[in-house]
Amino acid sequence: MDATVTVSAARNVGPGTVAIEFETPDGFEAEPGQFVKLTAEVDGESYARFYTLSSPGVGDTFEVTVGIDPEEAGPFSQHLESLAEGDTIDLSGPFGDSYYDGEARVVVLAGGPGIGPAVGIAEAAVADDNEAAVVYLDDAPAHEDRLDALRDGGASVVVTDDEDALAGAVSDALVNGDDEQVFVYGFAGFVDAAVDAIENAGGDVDAAKIENFG
Repeated sequence: MDATVTVSAARNVGPGTVAIEFETPDGFEAEPGQFVKLTAEVDGESYARFYTLSSPGVGDTFEVTVGIDPEEAGPFSQHLESLAEGDTIDLSGPFGDSYYDGEARVVVLAGGPGIGPAVGIAEAAVADDNEAAVVYLDDAPAHEDRLDALRDGGASVVVTDDEDALAGAVSDALVNGDDEQVFVYGFAGFVDAAVDAIENAGGDVDAAKIENFG
């Protein structure tokens, strides 16, 4: 669907990372792990980018998480960073097939901005009394409060800034059972490393739900 959505809240959730919550337009439905396209005109030029939901579902509101590199942020990233309650932006979607679908156990591997869908999917699984594990690679972690809450709720959460430790963390997280679903979210370099780690741990890469952010 296409709609103009209103910001209900925006907050910093880590270094260079902003979570933006929108009021849900009539008829909009999406699952944790799907993504939307946000579009706006900034200084007379039109911009559009895709962002994955970071909320565990869609109710009266839903959320996306935006990573902003202070050294490389362009006009659109700066525009998103400046959004506040009451501001509006155009939205299309949802898109994507790599989303939580009630699986009994989820293992979410996240690199950088992949933490958004990771927390959303893990929270949805825990809320359904399912098992959840998160392996998160980043040297400046975001959503640490939600990761702590996930741990308190019984999820397995590993946060590391050491790519060499990724394979071991993935091996520990995977049980390779029939009811286990692996998700991978991140930029290409992380996705490649995560795929290697899944294979090395005896996991089924073809069955994994993977979103490569480019």
